[in-house]
Amino acid sequence: MLMYVVRRLLQAVPVVIGTTFLIYFMVFAMPGDPILAMFGDKTPNQATYDALAAQYHLDQPFLVQYGLYMKDLFSGNLGTTFSGQSVGEVLARTFPVTLKLAAMAITLEFSLAVVLGLFAGLRKGKLFDNVTLVIGLVMLSVPIFVLGFLAQYFVAIKWGWASPTVGSDTSISNMWLPAVVLALSLFTTSMRLMRGTVIDTRSRDFVRTAYAKGLPGRRVIPVHVLRNSLIPVVTNSAANFGVLMVGATVTGGIFNVPGVGNTLYQAIIRGEGPTVVSFVTVMVLAYVVINILVDLLYAVLDPRIRYA
Repeated sequence: MLMYVVRRLLQAVPVVIGTTFLIYFMVFAMPGDPILAMFGDKTPNQATYDALAAQYHLDQPFLVQYGLYMKDLFSGNLGTTFSGQSVGEVLARTFPVTLKLAAMAITLEFSLAVVLGLFAGLRKGKLFDNVTLVIGLVMLSVPIFVLGFLAQYFVAIKWGWASPTVGSDTSISNMWLPAVVLALSLFTTSMRLMRGTVIDTRSRDFVRTAYAKGLPGRRVIPVHVLRNSLIPVVTNSAANFGVLMVGATVTGGIFNVPGVGNTLYQAIIRGEGPTVVSFVTVMVLAYVVINILVDLLYAVLDPRIRYA
């Protein structure tokens, strides 16, 4: 087990290096001048321009910039934003907010997917199954920004059930609406996986044998059907969690969530290469760790799985 985890972590090293290189290159290749963007409509004098270019190594070729960044990264320095803040401090401030929002959304997404998918699979072809599939198709078809604006207008502004924006108050009671929006936009795929797996599992020999032994449905469904149907749903939800950890930029912008998404979006607009790459690097590491934990969870769901 330990060697498996170590091997997976070592496999993440080239992934992180390759990701940072590609992201840094794409930011470097973006049109526009990040130094001029710092001043907005004003134009700095040449001395100020040259000093800032030297400070952020923007006067160096791409490979030199990337090499200097990686040198700082491996020494634990994530760099400095163009506003003078430490990227590590910005990340420490925004990452917990995104983590909380992602955890809330993925909990709702997983719960909806498992419950609705299980009952739809058990009632294949009946009214509940058909209604669930239609609802899932609608949620899958509606763009997330439309769903977000509709929820903000009706639930928050018109009905007053929630705050229309999150702002500085990042408590669970103030972030439940964007979490629900994210969950509704993601649960359909997991629900359909759950439904299909339940239908397939119910036809397996070990389930029919359990019923033939006289075991009641309240025993067969949770122990034999549900447990063996969870693996694809767990995998998909883990992938969704990784997507949410990138920041859920659209939803974060609609509800003014002060998380990674908004900060990353602003850094891309300003052309802050080190900031963007540092954020993406941390997100990649978080994604790798999440996937390792999910792989280890497979052995809990299916005892036949062993890691050498």
